[in-house]
Amino acid sequence: WNCFLFQDPPGEEEQHRSRHTGIMASHSASISPDKRFIIFFDFDETIVDETSDDMVVQAAPGQYLPGWLKDTYQPGRYNEYMQRVLAYLAEQGVTESDLRSIMEKIPASPGMLTLFQFLRNRSAHDFEVVLVSDANTFFIESWLRRAGVRQLFHRIFTNPATFNKNGRLVLRPFHSHECQRCPDNMCKQVVVRDYVARRTQERGRPYQRIFYVGDGANDFCPALSLGPRDLAFPRRDFPMHRLITETHEAMPGEFKAVTVPWVSGEDVITRLRKLVAE
Repeated sequence: WNCFLFQDPPGEEEQHRSRHTGIMASHSASISPDKRFIIFFDFDETIVDETSDDMVVQAAPGQYLPGWLKDTYQPGRYNEYMQRVLAYLAEQGVTESDLRSIMEKIPASPGMLTLFQFLRNRSAHDFEVVLVSDANTFFIESWLRRAGVRQLFHRIFTNPATFNKNGRLVLRPFHSHECQRCPDNMCKQVVVRDYVARRTQERGRPYQRIFYVGDGANDFCPALSLGPRDLAFPRRDFPMHRLITETHEAMPGEFKAVTVPWVSGEDVITRLRKLVAE
């Protein structure tokens, strides 16, 4: 089912906006306004079974980064650290095609392509599909296009990354925010809340349910904003799952969404199939 579907190129305004915010997709106004559900996906260790930033190290000489570079990492400043890593790789002669081929080889998480096939085959009125990731536009686009699933996503929110004239992949932060829980460059709760609010206004109606599929600590923050009709799908025994469990124990009632842990995308399909039939 690895079919590639191509969309019309975005208009000038959309291209301009995508360069500045890392948002890539068709205009949301062109999304069918009567979709019943919206489903958000994380990328690293959710859609793909690795962390793309870790995989890129394979392009470095000897497949490792020097200690002086690794020592520059500061908590909460990961985006800035990755900017230095990408600059180092460019200095070592790593090219755009080198990076793309590494991304294209990352395996999908178990059952994830089956889940995408399920979403693609549903009625046009069922799912609006959105990706929210702290990776970057180049890593994500490379993988999605290779897997033939780029068209499934109505919106992609991530850190913008473009190659400059010297062939270096230049990474920029997605936005700034006030959230104490999240890294400086991205709070996924801000992204999810703003997008759902804007789309609800554009549509003139709320979604029946909101779904969020993730794995990491930064996926816990957006899942906190979900309501009791919504579903959080944390990858079983990953940080998002542990944080939800700890919150239920420490502050009952604080985390409102129904929690459905997953080991495979098939677990997500099982629950979605029931809810779509309601």
